[in-house]
Amino acid sequence: MPSGSIFDAAGGADGMTRIAAAWHRRAMADVVVAHAFHDGAKPDHVDRLAAYLGEALGGPARYTEAYGEHAEVVRMHSGNGEHDEMNERAVECFAGALRDAGIDANPETYQAILDYWSWATWYPMYEFHRSADDVPAALPMPHWTWEGTVKRSEA
Repeated sequence: MPSGSIFDAAGGADGMTRIAAAWHRRAMADVVVAHAFHDGAKPDHVDRLAAYLGEALGGPARYTEAYGEHAEVVRMHSGNGEHDEMNERAVECFAGALRDAGIDANPETYQAILDYWSWATWYPMYEFHRSADDVPAALPMPHWTWEGTVKRSEA
C-alpha cells in the first residue's frame, strides 16, 4: 500500500486540477451526465471540484476554507429523484477523466480515486435524492484513505 495521501500520489493540487478539468469536459460532453448541469455550471466549477477532490483525498482543506461546507455540496446534488443511469455514466466518465489526466499510470492511485468517486456518487451525493431539505446541516467532509475507508472530520 502506498505511503502518504492519495492527493499526493495523484500529483497534489495540479493533479486534482487535471482530473477536475478532464471530468468537466467529459461530463459536459455526455448527453446523460450533462443533464445535471441543465442550469449551467459555475464558471469556477473546475477549481471548486479540484479543491473538493483534493480535500476528500487527503489534501489541504481548500474547499471548506474557500467555498463552503460539505453539506452544501451534497444539497446541490440532492432532491433530483432517482437517476441510476446518470450515476453509472458519471462513474464511467470519471474513469475516462482519470485516464485523460494520466492517473492510470499508477494503477493503485487510479483505483483509489475511482473507488472514492464511485462511493461519493452513490452515497453522499445520492443519499438524499428525494429532497435537498433532508441533508443534515452539519455533515462532515469525508476523507478517503488507501484502505478504501472513509474517515469523517469533526463537524
